[in-house]
Amino acid sequence: MHSHSAPTTKSRPSNRLASKKKQDSFWARHSLSLIAGAILTLWIVLYRVSDEHTHAGAFYGNAIADWLGLLVTVLATKVLYEVGSAESKQPPKDLPGRATHWVRRHSLTLFLVTTGVGWVIAYVRMNANGKWGQVVGNIVSEWTQILGLVVLTKRLIERGSKESRGH
Repeated sequence: MHSHSAPTTKSRPSNRLASKKKQDSFWARHSLSLIAGAILTLWIVLYRVSDEHTHAGAFYGNAIADWLGLLVTVLATKVLYEVGSAESKQPPKDLPGRATHWVRRHSLTLFLVTTGVGWVIAYVRMNANGKWGQVVGNIVSEWTQILGLVVLTKRLIERGSKESRGH
């Protein structure tokens, strides 16, 4: 009869170290924003060389606004805060000064409003029907959607939605 040895349950320290290093690598910490940025770059390149009056060209223009919105959401929510919003991590409690404390607690909304105003100004100065005017118009729309989601999730609840305070 053939005897099998019991599997070993010892974990190798080198595996844990390798796993920890892998988690701490630049790629592991920033892979979502790097890939989203690469995809955004692809849409921009494809749109630049395409005819915006074709289905593909129109798609690339829309994709630019959508993927820029995704990238901004990922990056902005890494470093900025909005108190009470399900879309934001909550700010640290130990901020000096009332004004600094208020600005930090609402930095995500302030960022979106400020950059949104910049996009609106750019859009107003462009030919709305021109190739890049259509894209910037979509970006303005995307910005209002992101801002709306951040602000609305502060007070409103949608039972069962991960984006809502009422999980």
